[in-house]
Amino acid sequence: MFGCCVAGRLLQTNIIQVDETHAYFELPNASTINHVCVFLLGSVPFPEGFGAAVHFFWPGKGFQLLGMLSNEKPSAIFRLKGTYSGPTSSAAQNKFSSFSSVGPDIQQDVTAILGLSIEPISAIQQQLELLPSAVSSSSPGLAREPIFLAERIVKHLFNYVSGFITGGPLSPDVAIPMSVIQRWYEMFISKVRAGGVGFLERGD
Repeated sequence: MFGCCVAGRLLQTNIIQVDETHAYFELPNASTINHVCVFLLGSVPFPEGFGAAVHFFWPGKGFQLLGMLSNEKPSAIFRLKGTYSGPTSSAAQNKFSSFSSVGPDIQQDVTAILGLSIEPISAIQQQLELLPSAVSSSSPGLAREPIFLAERIVKHLFNYVSGFITGGPLSPDVAIPMSVIQRWYEMFISKVRAGGVGFLERGD
């Protein structure tokens, strides 16, 4: 159901299943990892209203919630290097306690864990809202430059809306249905909650 790819490495599909709702990938040589992409393979969709919370485990530091996947957002890229901000709640660590059983081997070869927990989307979003500000935690450069961040958001909206215009370029006289703006807003907020504002710098 899931695939994982560390930048510069081969695709991983060797997921280890713990039970019906929990599974994880082992990420060897974790100190060399900058970014990781996790995605649905497309063979099995989530049940309606469900998604997967994506957690990262670093030896000795516990689990950190990174973001989520859903049928509407089947892939996500997360920056791992320099973004770890401490363990998640004790409840989250208890949920993934079975992962910690591989601790001794992890300590020897510096293998990290990318955990996936299938849960209701509403529950995952509540967990994400408890994280530090998506702006400050995921893209410090944008956080320090509010004007730059605002420009990127407006550019993102402009590019999105332009895709719905036919018969010529977007101009001040072109009427845009509010439903288009609403869809952009919902998609934009979903991306921020799932992985911060780093996608604005990548131009996603």
